[in-house]
Amino acid sequence: MANDETRSALRALLLKKSVRTGEFTLASGKTSDLYIDCRVTAMDPHGANLIGKLGWETVKQEIANRGVDVQAIGGMTLGADPISLAVGMTSASDEKPLQVFTVRKEPKGHGKGKQIEGNFSEGDTIVIVDDVITTGGSTIKAMDVIEAAGGKIAFALVLVDREEGGREAIEARGVPVVPLFSRSTLLD
Repeated sequence: MANDETRSALRALLLKKSVRTGEFTLASGKTSDLYIDCRVTAMDPHGANLIGKLGWETVKQEIANRGVDVQAIGGMTLGADPISLAVGMTSASDEKPLQVFTVRKEPKGHGKGKQIEGNFSEGDTIVIVDDVITTGGSTIKAMDVIEAAGGKIAFALVLVDREEGGREAIEARGVPVVPLFSRSTLLD
């Protein structure tokens, strides 16, 4: 499936399964006329396949454009998890696949007390992932955890940018944001 066909199919699935209009209170506490639950699409087998294809092509292009060597992909649980895994699984057919990890909201209360689980090592350059950005708060929290653990962030891959200031907040921290969709490209 060509990139344009993949993008079109993923957009249609997001609109069908994940986008709702009305009055909603978001995780940030803000109210909005739009609610986007990307998990419904990302956890659908067809949605995950489309996200993997479009996400991996986008990540490969960004890696080449930026001239960076990236080892892993991941972000704050739960929104980033299915997206990171779909992209990581699709990358497995490449000569340099990405390892996948997740960032817990809080350090684990037992065992090693880790806050990053999976395939992440100190010194890794990573792609940070989020499903939807509004204020950028959850992405920035994950960035703080990754950087404190010795990770370097090449850029952020976001399924949907709501265009409400989150991209600017993340980029103010020196991390470029690469959205697969924005509110305007998803709804127009």
